Amino acid sequence: MKKSDELKAEYDLRRLGQGVRGKYYDEYEKGTNIVVIYPDLTATFPNTRAVNDALRKLLQSIEQPVI
Repeated sequence: MKKSDELKAEYDLRRLGQGVRGKYYDEYEKGTNIVVIYPDLTATFPNTRAVNDALRKLLQSIEQPVI
């Protein structure tokens, strides 16, 4: 199979419009908090909400004074 730098006919660059310089700059400057969940934990924490809920409960238990 030969690779080519040519675009396929179905790709119409005119439909893309003009690019916008710095479109995501503000978001980039805010930063991000990406955390990788190990595969053995994904069954228990399958999505962002599950992770955040568990962390909030952990924080609540730590912040409660022990009597």
